[in-house]
Amino acid sequence: MNQLNNFTKGFLKENPVFVLLLGMCPTLGVTSSAINGLGMGLATTFVLFMSNIVISIVKGFIPDKVRIPSFIVIIAAFVTVVQLAMQAYLPSLYKSLGLFIPLIVVNCIVLGRAEAFASKNNVVSSAIDGLGIGLGFSFALVLLGGIREILGSGKIFDITIYHENYVTLLFVLSPGAFIVLGYLIAIINRIQKK
Repeated sequence: MNQLNNFTKGFLKENPVFVLLLGMCPTLGVTSSAINGLGMGLATTFVLFMSNIVISIVKGFIPDKVRIPSFIVIIAAFVTVVQLAMQAYLPSLYKSLGLFIPLIVVNCIVLGRAEAFASKNNVVSSAIDGLGIGLGFSFALVLLGGIREILGSGKIFDITIYHENYVTLLFVLSPGAFIVLGYLIAIINRIQKK
């Protein structure tokens, strides 16, 4: 049951975007469409999952003085794997996410989970935590990107929902990210209070 709690807490109870308000730079920067949100979310989930596993395994060998730099090197290795794979196999998504892929290295969600959880727990718990937080982050990015894409272009995942004559361009621009995120945070807070 504890493992299930570790997995599900990333969706609502400790959602990095809606509750903890972490990772705002990629959240607001790449969510102009649901596909961008999904790509960034899955890339971050992979890095979280793999880095949590490795950090949990090597935590006993890392001296305290170099703990954080060591975590960053481990995280950077997995970000490099994601970056090269995306560049080779998904070049259009890679181009659209741009600078935000290498910035996963310094994403406070990834480093925070490495420090707060993976460095203090076993491999299985760390892997489940990384997967849960990563999928919660992905859920938030896809939801935010999907709403912005529907309102701003009348489409989601390139499927037309309604004619583009009725769209509000504001929602695919930067101010739309803040507006939609604000409403989503308010809705999540309301749900959690009940």
